[in-house]
Amino acid sequence: MIPLNPVLTAMRTYPYLKLEEAKREAAARGVRILDFGVGDPREKTDGRIRQALVDGLTEVSSYPAAAGLPALREAIAAWYERRFGLRLDPQREIVPTLGSKEAIFLMALVVGQPRGRKNVVVVPEPAYPVYERGALFAGMEVLRLPLRESNSFLPDLASLTPEVLDHVALFWVNYPNNPTAAVAPLELYEELSALAVRHEFVLASDEAYGEIYFGRPPATALQVSDRRNVAVLNTLSKRSSMTGYRSGAIIAGAELCDALRAFRPSVGVAPQEFVQRASIWAWSDEQHVADMRGSYGAKRKVLLEALERKRLRVAGCEATFYLWVEVPAGETSEDFALRLLRAGVVVVPGSYFGAAGEGYVRFALVPTLEECRVAAEILEGLL
Repeated sequence: MIPLNPVLTAMRTYPYLKLEEAKREAAARGVRILDFGVGDPREKTDGRIRQALVDGLTEVSSYPAAAGLPALREAIAAWYERRFGLRLDPQREIVPTLGSKEAIFLMALVVGQPRGRKNVVVVPEPAYPVYERGALFAGMEVLRLPLRESNSFLPDLASLTPEVLDHVALFWVNYPNNPTAAVAPLELYEELSALAVRHEFVLASDEAYGEIYFGRPPATALQVSDRRNVAVLNTLSKRSSMTGYRSGAIIAGAELCDALRAFRPSVGVAPQEFVQRASIWAWSDEQHVADMRGSYGAKRKVLLEALERKRLRVAGCEATFYLWVEVPAGETSEDFALRLLRAGVVVVPGSYFGAAGEGYVRFALVPTLEECRVAAEILEGLL
């Protein structure tokens, strides 16, 4: 028998099996499946990005340096200056990564002391599961911090005592938030960064959805007055509809970036050089991002109007391509999701993101506009 890692064998994968079985049953009955479940954009990657990828292909294929191309780091730094007015050192404060998922997973292998005093990773709940899984595989203890609607889906920092904070190595936040679609004020980042310095932990801010917004542009954690202990993880997956390209970056202080550059050659490299060439173009252009926001805005409007007519309350929709919708009274999030699925509309029960997500379902606005209109008609007839 193979001695598997107990963290792997204990991972909860079974909830999604029920959804997959229900999808198969509905499809077998001839029901058209409209999948608002997985948050994988289906918007076309801009043709100029694709052309930059092709132009970056060379006759000889070599390992990309773990530090990434200087031109890519410079393009990322230039974007942060245009977008936020921040001056970054592209040589010392930016580390290109294979998207953000692997960077999130591996962060606890760099930051933390699993057999020492700094052995706690704080993760939000409901949340993307990779924050917790990366911490567990690194041998760290996980502290879940519920995101309640009563607190605008922000973490209750007052619930953490100084004694607890003294053991924290890594504190994860994610705004604009998946799955609640909430945004965070700069004041939250200021408070957290001050705690990070005082208690010597890293504030890790996952900002994958930062450019998908429908009102005021969200802040970044890098805008705090003291960012010594702040690390931001960004990616082109959502901003530029480049999920398959796997191109992201960690932006942090020189001390943490030095540690990351020392660590990363042991586990992998930067994206392929031709992907980096395409990424340089993507970071340098804003029109395709504005077009992307317009596309999601149109789909969002169709679903919001249908949900409003059926008196289904949308608890969160300020940003991201998600709608966080309260389930009808008397139903669990899973029961409601399965009821929608039997009619062909796939959503994710909030409970699948953690216990604090019960009472909601998540719509990912990744189907086409025409499919969103069909889904709206189904909601009209079903609810």
